[in-house]
Formats: sequence, structure tokens, C-alpha cells
Amino acid sequence: MRIGELAERTGVSVRSLRYYEEKGLLASARTAAGQRVYTEQAVDRVVRIQELFAAGLASGVIEQLLPCIHDEDGSPNASATPWLTDTLCAERARIDEGIRDLVRAREVLDGVIETARPGEPITAES
Repeated sequence: MRIGELAERTGVSVRSLRYYEEKGLLASARTAAGQRVYTEQAVDRVVRIQELFAAGLASGVIEQLLPCIHDEDGSPNASATPWLTDTLCAERARIDEGIRDLVRAREVLDGVIETARPGEPITAES
């Protein structure tokens, strides 16, 4: 399939697909005219890449993880090693730290809002 069809089937922009190739996350063959051609498995690969980005992973980490997981369902494959779980645990710890930082920031903002509007409830619409 061509890049436009892959973009349509995955909901990912053509620009993002080119970026994935540039970063070594996705591979394509080329026609004689130089157009990219993808296999059917590229759909699963793009879905997996999107999930890993949504999990907060950087493209460099994703590049290292992709050979260790099945594109179809994200389960570990025969290439998976303890490195995989160590890397994922480190990424989870990084995300947990970010969550703690955001909670602290929200608490500070809540204090400022409470000072500015004493007695009023603090909501997302405030």
C-alpha cells in the first residue's frame, strides 16, 4: 500500500509516517518511481508506534523497544530481554515523577485560586 493509504487506515499523517521512517521505526520498499510501498503489517506497526508515543516514550526508546515486541498485540517476542522490562520500568518511573510534579503544580494553583476566591469551589471550569 502507498503512504496515503497507510495514513488513512491508521489515522496518522503522512508527515508522521515519514518521520517514523526517518527515525528507523517504520520501513518501506520503494517503487521504480521512488514511491514508498508498505506491507499490510505496517498498519500494526504504526498502531504500536502510536501507542508507545501515547505512553510518553521518546522515539529513541521506541526504536529500541520495537524489535522486542510483536506489532500485532504488543506482547514480548523472542528478542525480549530483561533490558526490555528494565527500560519500561525506568520509563514508568519517569512518568510517575512527571505526575507527581503536575499534582504539586495543581496544588499550588489551587492555593492561589483559593486565596483569590475564598470559599468558592475549585473546578476544572474555574
